[in-house]
Amino acid sequence: MLVSFKSLLDGAEKGGYAVPAFNVYNMETVMGVIAAAEESRSPVILQTYSRLLDNEEGYYVAPVILAAAKRATVPVCYHLDHGASEKEVQRALRLGATGIMIDRSLYDFDENVEYTRRVVEACSYLDVGVEGEIGHVGVAANGDEKTIAYTTVDEAVEFVSRTGVCALAVAVGTAHGRYKQAPKLAIDRIAEIHKATKAAVVLHGGSGVPDEQIKDAVKAGIRKINFGTDLCYSFIDEIFETSRDKIAVDVFMKGPIESVKRFATSKMELLSAVGKA
Repeated sequence: MLVSFKSLLDGAEKGGYAVPAFNVYNMETVMGVIAAAEESRSPVILQTYSRLLDNEEGYYVAPVILAAAKRATVPVCYHLDHGASEKEVQRALRLGATGIMIDRSLYDFDENVEYTRRVVEACSYLDVGVEGEIGHVGVAANGDEKTIAYTTVDEAVEFVSRTGVCALAVAVGTAHGRYKQAPKLAIDRIAEIHKATKAAVVLHGGSGVPDEQIKDAVKAGIRKINFGTDLCYSFIDEIFETSRDKIAVDVFMKGPIESVKRFATSKMELLSAVGKA
Protein backbone atom coordinates (compact mmCIF):
# COMPACT_ATOMS: atom_id res chain seq x y z
CA MET A 1 0.00 0.00 0.00
CA LEU A 2 1.25 3.45 -0.86
CA VAL A 3 1.63 5.56 2.30
CA SER A 4 3.04 8.91 3.34
CA PHE A 5 6.66 9.46 4.26
CA LYS A 6 5.79 10.82 7.69
CA SER A 7 3.58 7.86 8.61
CA LEU A 8 6.51 5.47 8.10
CA LEU A 9 8.81 7.67 10.18
CA ASP A 10 6.24 7.97 12.97
CA GLY A 11 5.92 4.20 13.06
CA ALA A 12 9.68 3.79 13.22
CA GLU A 13 9.96 6.26 16.10
CA LYS A 14 7.21 4.52 18.03
CA GLY A 15 8.72 1.09 17.39
CA GLY A 16 12.38 2.01 17.86
CA TYR A 17 13.55 0.79 14.46
CA ALA A 18 14.72 2.39 11.20
CA VAL A 19 12.90 2.25 7.87
CA PRO A 20 15.17 0.97 5.08
CA ALA A 21 15.27 3.27 2.04
CA PHE A 22 16.53 1.76 -1.21
CA ASN A 23 17.44 3.63 -4.37
CA VAL A 24 15.87 1.82 -7.32
CA TYR A 25 16.53 2.30 -11.01
CA ASN A 26 14.39 -0.11 -13.00
CA MET A 27 11.60 -2.67 -12.76
CA GLU A 28 13.93 -5.42 -11.58
CA THR A 29 15.37 -3.52 -8.61
CA VAL A 30 11.83 -2.51 -7.61
CA MET A 31 10.70 -6.14 -7.82
CA GLY A 32 13.58 -7.35 -5.67
CA VAL A 33 13.01 -4.79 -2.91
CA ILE A 34 9.24 -5.27 -2.84
CA ALA A 35 9.61 -9.05 -2.70
CA ALA A 36 11.93 -8.64 0.31
CA ALA A 37 9.49 -6.27 2.04
CA GLU A 38 6.55 -8.61 1.51
CA GLU A 39 8.41 -11.65 2.75
CA SER A 40 9.89 -9.78 5.73
CA ARG A 41 6.67 -7.89 6.50
CA SER A 42 8.73 -4.71 6.58
CA PRO A 43 7.75 -1.13 5.75
CA VAL A 44 9.98 0.22 3.01
CA ILE A 45 10.93 3.38 1.13
CA LEU A 46 11.65 3.20 -2.59
CA GLN A 47 13.72 6.17 -3.73
CA THR A 48 14.75 7.69 -7.03
CA TYR A 49 17.78 9.93 -7.32
CA SER A 50 17.18 13.52 -8.39
CA ARG A 51 18.95 12.99 -11.72
CA LEU A 52 16.32 10.45 -12.79
CA LEU A 53 13.83 13.30 -12.65
CA ASP A 54 16.05 15.34 -14.97
CA ASN A 55 16.19 12.48 -17.48
CA GLU A 56 13.50 10.25 -18.93
CA GLU A 57 14.21 7.37 -16.54
CA GLY A 58 12.05 8.85 -13.79
CA TYR A 59 9.06 9.00 -16.12
CA TYR A 60 9.23 5.22 -16.54
CA VAL A 61 10.46 4.15 -13.09
CA ALA A 62 7.86 6.12 -11.10
CA PRO A 63 4.84 4.20 -12.48
CA VAL A 64 6.63 0.92 -11.72
CA ILE A 65 7.15 2.01 -8.11
CA LEU A 66 3.52 3.11 -7.77
CA ALA A 67 2.24 -0.14 -9.28
CA ALA A 68 4.39 -2.14 -6.86
CA ALA A 69 3.19 -0.05 -3.92
CA LYS A 70 -0.45 -0.38 -4.91
CA ARG A 71 -0.15 -4.16 -5.08
CA ALA A 72 1.95 -4.52 -1.92
CA THR A 73 0.40 -5.57 1.39
CA VAL A 74 3.08 -3.70 3.34
CA PRO A 75 3.49 0.11 3.69
CA VAL A 76 5.52 1.62 0.83
CA CYS A 77 6.63 5.22 0.36
CA TYR A 78 7.84 6.61 -2.97
CA HIS A 79 10.52 9.18 -2.10
CA LEU A 80 12.62 11.66 -4.06
CA ASP A 81 16.24 11.36 -2.93
CA HIS A 82 18.56 14.40 -2.93
CA GLY A 83 16.19 16.65 -4.81
CA ALA A 84 18.44 19.26 -6.39
CA SER A 85 15.86 22.00 -6.85
CA GLU A 86 12.17 22.83 -6.94
CA LYS A 87 12.07 21.56 -10.52
CA GLU A 88 12.83 17.98 -9.48
CA VAL A 89 10.49 18.32 -6.50
CA GLN A 90 7.59 19.35 -8.72
CA ARG A 91 8.28 16.55 -11.19
CA ALA A 92 8.42 13.97 -8.41
CA LEU A 93 5.12 15.20 -6.96
CA ARG A 94 3.47 15.04 -10.38
CA LEU A 95 4.73 11.46 -10.74
CA GLY A 96 3.15 10.47 -7.43
CA ALA A 97 5.91 10.79 -4.80
CA THR A 98 4.64 10.60 -1.21
CA GLY A 99 7.91 11.84 0.26
CA ILE A 100 10.38 14.50 -0.85
CA MET A 101 13.99 15.29 -0.03
CA ILE A 102 15.40 18.67 -0.90
CA ASP A 103 19.18 18.84 -0.56
CA ARG A 104 20.67 22.32 -0.38
CA SER A 105 23.37 21.29 2.08
CA LEU A 106 26.17 22.67 -0.09
CA TYR A 107 24.74 26.14 0.26
CA ASP A 108 25.01 28.65 3.09
CA PHE A 109 23.00 27.60 6.16
CA ASP A 110 20.48 30.44 5.94
CA GLU A 111 20.03 29.90 2.21
CA ASN A 112 19.54 26.18 2.84
CA VAL A 113 16.94 27.00 5.50
CA GLU A 114 14.98 29.39 3.30
CA TYR A 115 14.96 27.12 0.25
CA THR A 116 13.99 24.08 2.30
CA ARG A 117 11.26 26.02 4.13
CA ARG A 118 9.78 27.03 0.78
CA VAL A 119 9.71 23.40 -0.40
CA VAL A 120 8.14 22.27 2.89
CA GLU A 121 5.40 24.86 2.48
CA ALA A 122 4.68 23.82 -1.10
CA CYS A 123 4.61 20.12 -0.24
CA SER A 124 2.33 20.74 2.75
CA TYR A 125 -0.52 21.59 0.37
CA LEU A 126 -0.34 17.97 -0.81
CA ASP A 127 0.30 16.59 2.69
CA VAL A 128 3.74 15.34 1.62
CA GLY A 129 6.50 15.28 4.24
CA VAL A 130 9.95 16.68 3.46
CA GLU A 131 13.47 15.59 4.37
CA GLY A 132 16.26 18.17 4.50
CA GLU A 133 20.01 17.91 4.99
CA ILE A 134 22.62 19.89 6.89
CA GLY A 135 26.29 19.09 7.38
CA HIS A 136 26.81 17.80 3.85
CA VAL A 137 27.37 14.03 3.62
CA GLY A 138 30.55 13.46 1.61
CA VAL A 139 31.62 11.11 -1.15
CA ALA A 140 33.57 8.08 0.07
CA ALA A 141 35.70 7.75 -3.04
CA ASN A 142 37.06 11.23 -2.37
CA GLY A 143 37.73 10.53 1.27
CA ASP A 144 35.24 13.28 2.15
CA GLU A 145 33.97 11.45 5.21
CA LYS A 146 37.19 12.49 6.96
CA THR A 147 36.93 16.17 6.13
CA ILE A 148 33.26 17.10 6.47
CA ALA A 149 32.33 18.58 9.86
CA TYR A 150 29.68 16.75 11.87
CA THR A 151 26.23 18.29 12.20
CA THR A 152 25.88 20.04 15.56
CA VAL A 153 22.86 19.74 17.82
CA ASP A 154 22.25 23.48 17.72
CA GLU A 155 22.28 23.45 13.91
CA ALA A 156 19.82 20.57 13.82
CA VAL A 157 17.42 22.20 16.27
CA GLU A 158 17.46 25.53 14.45
CA PHE A 159 17.10 23.94 11.01
CA VAL A 160 14.11 21.82 12.00
CA SER A 161 12.46 24.72 13.81
CA ARG A 162 12.84 27.16 10.91
CA THR A 163 12.00 24.78 8.05
CA GLY A 164 9.37 22.39 9.42
CA VAL A 165 10.99 19.29 7.90
CA CYS A 166 9.77 15.95 9.23
CA ALA A 167 13.14 14.28 8.59
CA LEU A 168 16.72 15.47 8.74
CA ALA A 169 19.78 13.90 7.12
CA VAL A 170 22.84 14.62 9.25
CA ALA A 171 26.61 14.31 8.85
CA VAL A 172 27.83 11.92 11.53
CA GLY A 173 30.66 10.08 9.79
CA THR A 174 29.12 8.45 6.71
CA ALA A 175 29.64 9.19 3.02
CA HIS A 176 28.09 8.16 -0.27
CA GLY A 177 29.64 5.29 -2.20
CA ARG A 178 32.12 2.61 -1.12
CA TYR A 179 34.55 3.48 1.64
CA LYS A 180 38.32 3.25 1.43
CA GLN A 181 38.15 2.16 5.05
CA ALA A 182 35.22 1.52 7.38
CA PRO A 183 33.76 4.73 8.83
CA LYS A 184 33.31 5.41 12.52
CA LEU A 185 29.93 6.91 13.29
CA ALA A 186 29.40 9.57 15.95
CA ILE A 187 26.80 7.57 17.87
CA ASP A 188 26.65 10.02 20.77
CA ARG A 189 25.96 12.89 18.36
CA ILE A 190 23.13 10.91 16.79
CA ALA A 191 21.58 10.35 20.21
CA GLU A 192 21.90 14.04 21.10
CA ILE A 193 20.26 15.19 17.85
CA HIS A 194 17.49 12.61 18.20
CA LYS A 195 16.72 13.79 21.71
CA ALA A 196 16.79 17.49 20.81
CA THR A 197 14.66 17.54 17.64
CA LYS A 198 11.20 16.44 16.61
CA ALA A 199 12.29 15.44 13.11
CA ALA A 200 13.26 11.86 12.28
CA VAL A 201 17.05 11.57 12.06
CA VAL A 202 18.28 10.10 8.76
CA LEU A 203 21.55 8.34 7.97
CA HIS A 204 22.78 8.59 4.38
CA GLY A 205 25.62 6.46 3.03
CA GLY A 206 24.46 3.25 4.71
CA SER A 207 26.31 1.05 2.21
CA GLY A 208 29.51 -0.32 3.69
CA VAL A 209 28.91 0.77 7.29
CA PRO A 210 29.72 -2.13 9.67
CA ASP A 211 26.62 -3.89 10.97
CA GLU A 212 27.33 -3.18 14.64
CA GLN A 213 27.57 0.54 13.95
CA ILE A 214 24.27 0.43 12.06
CA LYS A 215 22.63 -1.28 15.03
CA ASP A 216 24.10 1.27 17.43
CA ALA A 217 22.91 4.13 15.20
CA VAL A 218 19.35 2.76 15.21
CA LYS A 219 19.41 2.40 18.98
CA ALA A 220 20.65 6.00 19.22
CA GLY A 221 17.68 7.27 17.22
CA ILE A 222 18.26 6.91 13.47
CA ARG A 223 14.87 6.30 11.87
CA LYS A 224 15.71 6.05 8.15
CA ILE A 225 18.83 4.65 6.50
CA ASN A 226 19.64 4.93 2.80
CA PHE A 227 21.14 2.14 0.74
CA GLY A 228 22.12 2.83 -2.86
CA THR A 229 25.62 1.72 -3.79
CA ASP A 230 25.43 -1.79 -2.33
CA LEU A 231 22.03 -2.38 -3.91
CA CYS A 232 23.58 -1.54 -7.27
CA TYR A 233 26.41 -3.98 -6.65
CA SER A 234 24.00 -6.73 -5.62
CA PHE A 235 22.23 -6.28 -8.95
CA ILE A 236 25.23 -5.77 -11.23
CA ASP A 237 27.45 -8.47 -9.70
CA GLU A 238 24.72 -11.05 -10.29
CA ILE A 239 24.31 -9.91 -13.89
CA PHE A 240 28.00 -10.56 -14.54
CA GLU A 241 27.62 -14.02 -13.01
CA THR A 242 24.57 -14.90 -15.11
CA SER A 243 25.06 -17.10 -18.16
CA ARG A 244 24.62 -15.38 -21.49
CA ASP A 245 22.93 -18.54 -22.70
CA LYS A 246 19.81 -17.11 -21.05
CA ILE A 247 18.68 -15.02 -23.99
CA ALA A 248 15.16 -14.08 -22.85
CA VAL A 249 15.60 -10.95 -20.74
CA ASP A 250 12.90 -11.91 -18.22
CA VAL A 251 14.65 -15.23 -17.58
CA PHE A 252 18.08 -13.56 -17.48
CA MET A 253 16.86 -11.14 -14.81
CA LYS A 254 15.56 -13.76 -12.38
CA GLY A 255 18.94 -14.07 -10.67
CA PRO A 256 19.60 -10.31 -10.32
CA ILE A 257 16.11 -9.79 -8.89
CA GLU A 258 16.72 -12.51 -6.33
CA SER A 259 20.10 -11.00 -5.47
CA VAL A 260 18.50 -7.61 -4.78
CA LYS A 261 15.87 -9.35 -2.67
CA ARG A 262 18.54 -11.06 -0.55
CA PHE A 263 20.38 -7.78 -0.06
CA ALA A 264 17.24 -5.85 0.88
CA THR A 265 16.14 -8.59 3.28
CA SER A 266 19.48 -8.46 5.08
CA LYS A 267 19.11 -4.71 5.64
CA MET A 268 15.52 -5.02 6.84
CA GLU A 269 16.73 -7.50 9.42
CA LEU A 270 19.66 -5.26 10.39
CA LEU A 271 17.39 -2.24 10.94
CA SER A 272 14.94 -4.28 13.06
CA ALA A 273 12.19 -3.49 10.54
CA VAL A 274 11.15 -7.13 10.01
CA GLY A 275 7.58 -7.76 11.12
CA LYS A 276 6.84 -4.06 11.60
CA ALA A 277 4.48 -3.73 8.61
